[in-house]
Amino acid sequence: MKTLRIIFWVTTALIAIFEGVIPAFTSHTEMAKEGIRHLGYPEYFGTALVIFKIAGCLILIVPQFPKRVKEWAYAGFAFDFLFASISHFCVDGFGFFAIFPLIWLVILALSYNSFHKLNAARPA
Repeated sequence: MKTLRIIFWVTTALIAIFEGVIPAFTSHTEMAKEGIRHLGYPEYFGTALVIFKIAGCLILIVPQFPKRVKEWAYAGFAFDFLFASISHFCVDGFGFFAIFPLIWLVILALSYNSFHKLNAARPA
């Protein structure tokens, strides 16, 4: 049980840092804006994406959110990683930037799996 809790918090914290904290502090930079333009998306898409990423991270980290809401946050991040991979593959071809989001998808899956195992182990 302790190992499962550690896996959950480490993977969830990595997602929160990578998807919430870093974008919150870097989304206004010219490099981030150019990255969004490079993929063919309008600038406002990047702003909306960052807002939803921050909200999703808060939902995953704060224990008081209902399980159903957390499910939607996990689904949102899964779509984010899948479509980031597809976008990079379509624009730049097969390479690091097309694979990198899939690595984060695996980390998200570990968080999701441990979240459900922890909830199943809790007394009703």
